[in-house]
This record gives sequence, structure tokens and C-alpha cells, in this order.
Amino acid sequence: MRITGLGTAVPARVVTNADFAAYLDTSDQWIMERTGIRERRIAGPGETLSGLCHIASLCAMSKAGVGPERLDAIVLGTISPDRRLPAAACDLQALLGARNAAAFDIAAACPGWIYALAIAEGFIASGRSKTVLALGAEKLSSVTDMTDRSTAVLFGDGAGAAVVEPATEDGRGILSIVLGADGTLADLLYIAAGGSTEPVSAKVVQERTHYIRMAGREVFKAAVLAMARACDEALAKAGVSAGDIDLMVPHQANLRIIEATAKHAGMPMSKVMVNVDRYGNTSAASIPIAIAQGVEEGRIKPGSLLLLVTFGAGFTWGSVVVRW
Repeated sequence: MRITGLGTAVPARVVTNADFAAYLDTSDQWIMERTGIRERRIAGPGETLSGLCHIASLCAMSKAGVGPERLDAIVLGTISPDRRLPAAACDLQALLGARNAAAFDIAAACPGWIYALAIAEGFIASGRSKTVLALGAEKLSSVTDMTDRSTAVLFGDGAGAAVVEPATEDGRGILSIVLGADGTLADLLYIAAGGSTEPVSAKVVQERTHYIRMAGREVFKAAVLAMARACDEALAKAGVSAGDIDLMVPHQANLRIIEATAKHAGMPMSKVMVNVDRYGNTSAASIPIAIAQGVEEGRIKPGSLLLLVTFGAGFTWGSVVVRW
């Protein structure tokens, strides 16, 4: 299985650390020291998740030379769809005119794109599909409490889309995928209300429990352990070593987590893609946005061997070794 086209989209609006410092007890220095984030993209009025997905998908499909009628399935990793029903993937299907495609969302948080890739791989391997559109996209600004200093500065909005098709004999493609989860850590990063247990109500809105809550230190520790383990497993499964990797593309959540993960994998930071400073944590869109930048900058070329690794709420995690 290989990625034949990649596209991304981010909102036009840039929100800097100074914008937060204007109304929160924080500063550019405080945010930079703890996260490495300088700015992020936040959706404005009228900018929807499905709209970002549409832009990213059209870009990916153009690069792959694939029209909407060729799509057999659309798999969208997101925890911030435009509405609870129907799936955002169905809205995207309508926007694309992909009438032959099955369409559904998966809620795997930050590893959502890698989970979508794994599903695409399974569909293609089984013969159920030949061409799958795998997306990771979030509008986390819609579920972030902008009055909470500990989370408001972390997240951004964006979308990434990949056209996935059977591999050819040139050696390029996905060599391994590792997925994992540990639901016992669910309360480290969660949204308490808004689901069927406690639907949205005046009480929920007043208590602001429909927004993301996070235990920062505990998430940091669990994330580093999960990503380190995922890297080891993906490399072993692909039959390669860290020294063979041309570029590591980790989830862009926090610069210190990225540095710790790279250290464990034995990767110098010169071989690690970092753009958390520009986009913040875009969750499921994080890795495809980083890959697209790597391609644009010439750090990723045809034949480059990449190690992708991510973690997120659930706790979920995933890693991929891919020959680009």
C-alpha cells in the first residue's frame, strides 16, 4: 500500500502567543518554554471541518490523478466533526461528489490519521477497495476552553488527506503500521460532557465541561513512553533500524515530547521534522501537515524512509514506517 497523493489545509487566521497574553495570565516566553509553540491557525466564522477536509482532499486527489468516482472509501479521523450526526466523512463525500465511496469517521484523537491509514491498508489488502481517501482533521478550537491557560495555547485547526492505493514494485509504500491503546489512562485527556451520558445542557455549558481537560504532566510521561514503544515496534516490524531512517515525523504536540521521543529512538534533531511552533497541536492533522511541509522544503523526497509516530486521548498511539 502506498500514498499516491497528499494534501493539507489550514485556516487563514493566525493566532500568536501575544494574542493569548492579551487576556490570559501568560506570555510568549512562558508558552515557548513549555511547549515550543509560537503561533497556531484557528478557524474563523464560516470555516468548517468538512470545508478544510474538502480543500485537503482536492489537493491530494489532484496529485494522485484520482477523480471522485475512483474513491471506494473515505475514512476520516476526527473528534471535532461539524455535527454529531451524520459523520463528517459523509458531508465530505457529498462535497466531493464521491458517490461510489463508503464514508465514515473514526474517533482515535491525535493518531486518527494513522488509524485511518491502517483501515485503508486493510480495505485494500482484503480486496474490498482499490482507492481509499484517508484523512486526519480537527477543528479543536471548537472544543477548547479559551479561558483555560493550560489548554487554550496548545491547539490549532487543520486537515490532512491522503489517497491510498496498492503499492507498485518500486519499493515505495508503507512497510509497517503499529497501533495501540490503553483505556485505563482515559481520564488524563478527555471531554467530560456532551456525550450520551451527560448531554449538552445549561449546566454543562455553565460548568464548561464540554471542553477538553488535560492532566499535563501525566500526559507528558505517558506520551513519551507510548511513542517510544511504538517507534521500536514499527522499526522492528519493518525490518529497519533508526539509522536507516531519513526523517522522523512525530506528532506535533509539544517540543519537549518530540525531543524526548527522538532521543529514545536515537535520532538527532536534525533528522526530526518540527513545525509545532507554526501550527500548535492540530491532533489528527498534525503528521500529514508536517509531511507536506517536509516535502515542500525538500527534506522528504521520493524514496525517503520516514518514521511517523503519534499519541493521543484514549490513550491511543500509532507508528508507521513508510518509503515515500
